[in-house]
Amino acid sequence: MSEVELAGVALDAGGQPVLLLKPVGGEPDQGKILPIWIGPLESMSILAAVEGAPTPRPFAHDLMRALIEAIDGVILGVEITRIDEGTFYAEVRIEGSNGEHLVDARPSDAIALAARTGARIFVADEVLAEVGIEDTLTGGPSPHDEAADEERLEEFRRFLDTVDPEDFGE
Repeated sequence: MSEVELAGVALDAGGQPVLLLKPVGGEPDQGKILPIWIGPLESMSILAAVEGAPTPRPFAHDLMRALIEAIDGVILGVEITRIDEGTFYAEVRIEGSNGEHLVDARPSDAIALAARTGARIFVADEVLAEVGIEDTLTGGPSPHDEAADEERLEEFRRFLDTVDPEDFGE
């Protein structure tokens, strides 16, 4: 397993939200980004948590966090464990009064919980190697080279315009 961080949420050419995960420094396949297509509601929930935006009513992920905390549970981390026929699988690792538990979850739900709790996010090395794409946004020339940054951004936009979301479905 490689630890990753949320690099952002983007929209593909069709307007579908794409969750972008990248390895934390020093991890295997460090130069890769893992794209996972998610639903619009999940993307709103993740962005609200990352930005600390107040919501008029709790999202389902806020409820999940509150329920876990109400029974003195702690989310230890989330793991993207595998991909099978374009579908990603994840687990949430929770510690409670009766021990540690792995709970099956959609990756978007697991990431939304991690964003709310500060839990670490991991991806199976096999998944990152199989469907990770080269990180053209942060690799290459110095980050102070604005022309190079724009070129990498345009290259990533071209990737989003041509990729088929079913290759990475949740």
